[in-house]
Amino acid sequence: MKTVRFLPLLLALCIGQALADTPINLQHAASPNARISVSNVKGQVTITAWDRNQVQVTGTLGEGAAPLAIEGSNDDLEIKVKPKDDGSHGWFNWHGDNSMGDTSLELHVPKGASLDVDVVSAPLGIDGMDGGNISVNSVSGRVRIDARTPDLSVESVSGTVQQSGHAERADLQTVSGDILAPALGSQADLQTVSGRIQATGGPWQKFNLSTVSGDVQLNGGVAGHGSIDIDSMSGDVQIMVPADLSASIHASSFSGDLRSDFGQAVEHDHGPGSELNAEVGGSNGRIHVETFSGDLRIRKKD
Repeated sequence: MKTVRFLPLLLALCIGQALADTPINLQHAASPNARISVSNVKGQVTITAWDRNQVQVTGTLGEGAAPLAIEGSNDDLEIKVKPKDDGSHGWFNWHGDNSMGDTSLELHVPKGASLDVDVVSAPLGIDGMDGGNISVNSVSGRVRIDARTPDLSVESVSGTVQQSGHAERADLQTVSGDILAPALGSQADLQTVSGRIQATGGPWQKFNLSTVSGDVQLNGGVAGHGSIDIDSMSGDVQIMVPADLSASIHASSFSGDLRSDFGQAVEHDHGPGSELNAEVGGSNGRIHVETFSGDLRIRKKD
């Protein structure tokens, strides 16, 4: 008898969920190197490359979202999840965005396309892209990118940024999210406040890294006439460089422990702090590292 009483409620919930999540099935022709813009506030976004000159969007549209469309020309396409018009027309229509349910977008796009993606609390995954530039703005969702791209730009607040494939130029910034980048090319700019950074790549022509309290693990060398610049406040920094390194090294720490396989750290005569200056293998490149209270290690690969 109890089951019978609950059946109408269960049926109502099922019907409500079915109405809330509207299936998506859209297609649009696209040029091989099209620029594709994607925007989603809540839910998730998955973008997968394929060998067709076509954009396909599937998934489910959340409750309160306007009907989805692929807008633009074959060279420049936009897929944007928007709230239904509720009469608000201000610059910041927070009520409209907050009233929407989660939308799940699954895109297939030409592998040579360029991507411009904006997400708020939506995890993002990008797989298989090869040739186009990739730009991402995220607030709290995890960002995972496995792609070969000449230019990768990611800005995130609290979500972790995970990069793989190969990014010839990379600009990765987070506030509290980690940066995991094992496939960086010749130029990189990595910034975080409290997130940890693990990065591999090079030889770098230009590498900049800045952190406040996040720990850093870096593995790579410097190109001829290239530079590596690292600045840390309280985060520990560990650098692993090739045995055939050719660089001028300057490293210093105010109160952290400084150790290096190249040269000898010298403590300041007046006040705290230590400093290292070393010329290695002809000194064709430059490595400059500064920490305030974080420990610093410069190691040579065996």
